Amino acid sequence: MAKIMKPARPVGIVGYGSYVPRYRLVSSEVSELWTDGNVVSPVREKSVPGLDEDVATMSIEAARNAMRRAARATGKSVNDIAGSLGAVWVGSESHPYAVKPTSTMVAEAIGSTPYTQAADWQFACKAGTEAMQASIGFVGSGMADYVLSIGMDTAQGRPGDALEYTAGAGGAAYLLGPAEQALAIYPTLAAEFRDRFGRFHGPVEGYHLDDAEWVIVMSNSFSTVGKAEVARLRQRGEKIGLLRLR
Repeated sequence: MAKIMKPARPVGIVGYGSYVPRYRLVSSEVSELWTDGNVVSPVREKSVPGLDEDVATMSIEAARNAMRRAARATGKSVNDIAGSLGAVWVGSESHPYAVKPTSTMVAEAIGSTPYTQAADWQFACKAGTEAMQASIGFVGSGMADYVLSIGMDTAQGRPGDALEYTAGAGGAAYLLGPAEQALAIYPTLAAEFRDRFGRFHGPVEGYHLDDAEWVIVMSNSFSTVGKAEVARLRQRGEKIGLLRLR
């Protein structure tokens, strides 16, 4: 039997930050254009980047927010945090350049160069969490005390596709370090998100479960597309629901 992978030393989230563009596209406008308003979207609106925003610029903002929070929690300065980063990793499926890495631009902008490792990650909607898993290994092995992992995207859906009206722009940065310095546990993050944005997301989320005869179980951002499909099937009279694991 394969052994469950775990780091040699415990690892925790020392800082976290996010960035979401201020501009919004209302989903009803997309529905009106492509379906004459006949398809009801489960998402009210989506975030869209400004003309001067992309994965690199948004990642920089999220990284700075994460380092500010880590500085307050550890008592170190932001410059000290930046200088102690062993790696800066950016996961995305919408990097602005095919060759030039986003991570090196982020590392330069936040002041962690030249003594850091940088790399871009791609794995559909899972690139950010894959970077976090690698960060756990980096810190857990003792190769670095701190690693910055970022998941950031802009919408890439085709015109008329479900992703066009469900997938937005934005993401988050996580600073991983020794577990004894960890500050983030899920209930704390969820409560902070509720206080700031007025929505509470628990570890599981139900969608049309009250009378569902069968249920789709999904996780991560794929669940947004799953919700759209459940809404479509509901309009046809199907008693279907969705359970999202966060």
